[in-house]
Amino acid sequence: MKLDQARLSEMLQDSLPVDGSLFVVSLAVSDAIRPKVTVTLDGEQGLGIDECAQISRRLARRVEEEYGEEISYTLEVTSPGADQPLRDPRQYTRHVGRSLSLKLADGTEKTGVLEAADSTGIQLAEEIKEKNKKKTLPAAFVPFADISEAKVVISFK
Repeated sequence: MKLDQARLSEMLQDSLPVDGSLFVVSLAVSDAIRPKVTVTLDGEQGLGIDECAQISRRLARRVEEEYGEEISYTLEVTSPGADQPLRDPRQYTRHVGRSLSLKLADGTEKTGVLEAADSTGIQLAEEIKEKNKKKTLPAAFVPFADISEAKVVISFK
């Protein structure tokens, strides 16, 4: 029996806390003989392994109720790694104050400090190199529609 991704998405939403503290970043279902369901979750305050395990148990219970206990699949519930791009506007909030690397829809790239984020875009204080020195420009608004990829710059200072 094939797992229906749309139905899995509904079951996943029903498995999340009702307070809205967690949200789905991605849901993928492989097309293998034994499908692998990969769920990536996040929250404005992040999430821990206990929350991942709890959502995994809730979702597995719903899958077994829907498809029967004999269904053969693999379920992975995880949070985005530090090297993963930010995919949902709600992910930006907890990274205020950190450096981001942006690839924009027009092909340009920017790096700078995330100063603020709201539902429409971010305020980025871009860092540019000028005569072998780094210069920080005043924060400018970048709409989410213009961002094709955003990653947190990991610093080991």
